[in-house]
Amino acid sequence: MAALAAALPLASGWSVHGLWMRRRIAAARRDPLTGLLTRDGFTEAARRWLSSIRPRAVCLIDLNEFKQINDTYGHAAGDAVIRAVGERLREWALNNSAVVGRLGGDEFAAVVPAYSEHQLAETLGSLTAGLEQPVEVGGHSLTISAAIGVVRFNPRTDRADLPELLRVADEQMYRAKRTGTPWMQALGCAPEQATVNGRRDGRPGTRGEAA
Repeated sequence: MAALAAALPLASGWSVHGLWMRRRIAAARRDPLTGLLTRDGFTEAARRWLSSIRPRAVCLIDLNEFKQINDTYGHAAGDAVIRAVGERLREWALNNSAVVGRLGGDEFAAVVPAYSEHQLAETLGSLTAGLEQPVEVGGHSLTISAAIGVVRFNPRTDRADLPELLRVADEQMYRAKRTGTPWMQALGCAPEQATVNGRRDGRPGTRGEAA
């Protein structure tokens, strides 16, 4: 009995330590500004989602003219915009059974069900409508918008991993930016352009430019 009594505080201590460690790991996978999953957290969750037998769509979301907001109104305003976008993405994800993460800067990613082209178009339409609401910052009403690249993935017929799907979505995102459309969807799961150091050729950082 004495030995058991002595062991109880030790076991309790390890239990508390284990809980603390789990909370630290969970916190490390959440972006502190938006509360969304970080790149690592999103990668882990997205891979689980893509392992399902159901069709999914991988989306890459990049805000338009975000640098101008920072340059004109300051980084505090830029942070406020990112926080607002995070809140809108989190609400959209809950309403559309999606997983969303912040990859860095003003770039976000999502994996969403894609049962049909019609359903996916409605899902992307609701995403665009939510993101395009103005953000009120310091007495200014800031209009924001995003370019979204989309690739549909059917595990029954397609063979592609998450990095490849993100590269394809990245290509379509830049195509949406160039054409001024809210989103562009790839015709297949294979990248159309060459990659350099794992990034789309021509993207900042592939030819010695600042990323």
